Amino acid sequence: MLKRYRKLALFVAIFGVVSMVLAACSSGDDSQTANQTDRKEAAEGENTESGGILNIGLSSNAATLDPSLYTGVYEGQIMRSIADTLIVYDQDLQSFIPSLATEWEAADDMMSYTFKLRDDVYFQPGEYQDGRQMTAEDVKFSLERSVNNSAQNRLAGVESVEVTSEFEVKIHLEEPNSALLAMLTDQGNIIIPKEEVEGWGDQFGAHLVGTGPFMLENWQTDQQVDLVKHDNYWGEEPHLDGVTYKFITDPSMRTNALRSGDIDIATHIKGQNREVIKKDENLELLSTPGLSITYLDMNYQQGPTANPKVREAISKATNIEEIVQGVHQWGGGTVAHGPLPKGSWGYDESFESVKAEYNPEEAKEILDQTEYAGGFEIDLYVLESRTNYATIFQNQMKENLNVDVNIQVSEWGTLTETISNNNAPLSIGGWSWYPDPYFFLNPRFHSSQHGSNGNGKAYENSTVDELLDRAVTETVDQEERAALYQEAVTEILEDYATIAFDNLDIATGVTTKVKGFNLSPDESIYVVSPNGANISIENNSAKRSRNLFCFSLFKRSSIHEHKNWCRYNWASTKNRSNT
Repeated sequence: MLKRYRKLALFVAIFGVVSMVLAACSSGDDSQTANQTDRKEAAEGENTESGGILNIGLSSNAATLDPSLYTGVYEGQIMRSIADTLIVYDQDLQSFIPSLATEWEAADDMMSYTFKLRDDVYFQPGEYQDGRQMTAEDVKFSLERSVNNSAQNRLAGVESVEVTSEFEVKIHLEEPNSALLAMLTDQGNIIIPKEEVEGWGDQFGAHLVGTGPFMLENWQTDQQVDLVKHDNYWGEEPHLDGVTYKFITDPSMRTNALRSGDIDIATHIKGQNREVIKKDENLELLSTPGLSITYLDMNYQQGPTANPKVREAISKATNIEEIVQGVHQWGGGTVAHGPLPKGSWGYDESFESVKAEYNPEEAKEILDQTEYAGGFEIDLYVLESRTNYATIFQNQMKENLNVDVNIQVSEWGTLTETISNNNAPLSIGGWSWYPDPYFFLNPRFHSSQHGSNGNGKAYENSTVDELLDRAVTETVDQEERAALYQEAVTEILEDYATIAFDNLDIATGVTTKVKGFNLSPDESIYVVSPNGANISIENNSAKRSRNLFCFSLFKRSSIHEHKNWCRYNWASTKNRSNT
């Protein structure tokens, strides 16, 4: 029955394509002009044209698009266009807005959350289902799969998901946790169809099917992933025909690809490439402080830094401004004022007056009050990519405190093992996550996280523990939670538990023809989203794409030679539309 349906659907699709091609090849510009007008109005008055392929350059290859297995930001970028979560952040990352869920409510005891779902959502057609309606059973399957299989524990604390009606679910928690909503925005918690997951098995990560605005069309390993528009998408119709994500790991090559027009958006722009893009009149460098902190942690339980006076001396002997200027001579980082980035809604300007001020003379006096007067020797563990921070810090400690810092460059596995086992006297790391303060403070400063990479320094403060616990168990109100987090940060800063170096910028280069792109502090690229995003391309060559397709279609003797032929050629001509 399913095969018969597919054959019928194929016939209808081919007939429809041929009809559209005939109309497009013979009707001139009238219908296109009308369509352009509609798109312009939808794009809030911007000079946009419907159609075209948006080419995005990513800094790393994608290994998998399986929501339970993915680990990289770059994979999440692709997944974000194919599948949806229950809720999403607004473009300012300050509040949640509906996506697949229309509304939600926490129980009075905060032990469960109830979500009402849209009833007009359909999956993209796949190998094992033909675009059926999404229901609460799909939400239960997807979220419980994340709970049980997630490589990154992206839905921690969820006990079970209960289907209460065809379009309503209740998520039960092991304990109250007001950070649940932030977790649900993660691409690891997208909603997917059970048939496709079970049908593809271990290969599902190469054949992701979701409810999003674009469908996976083609994946060239280590080169690019091509997506095409999902015509039955429940949200605002995409302005684009498709999106191509190209893997360009070399930063200079990525910048050159942007300049030559091979890509329209280049992610992860750093160093001198920032200046190259700034000087190109056809490009624009978008840069904003991101949800990312680079920091130095001091061992709280062992060695010289177990002494609070030593931690205070090191903190006051560290010239953070000099470190940031030295590391970011081309821009790309701003001075941090504590363990929360400015993009988090828990950040408060009062942190700037609480953190230690650079005062090398006072720092030396404080150190002289300890058994380490006159200086000492200490190891600093760091990744090779952050040795520039370590070298400047090393020079400052020698000059200001006569402390000899031995830089121990480690690869990721060794570094995390050393830190987690509380064997790093000093370490430099980076932390990036959701804007909810829970994800920056709990993993790094709650005593329950001893033995983890976040709190391998073994920081412990009962007052901080209490404040962090209250912030997730007492209330879901954001203002009330922010006040508790601000108290906790003040305690942490007064303990000299860490030195925050910089708040890394998220920097992206775009061509001037890209319209509607919003640079997010969490580095997420939303091509089309319920949060209002809908990227378009100004003056693209959609008409040329159509003509190329007309030519390729009628050049063939038969359009029935292979069921994927029309689909392939249409995608191929669209891929050339911005050349």
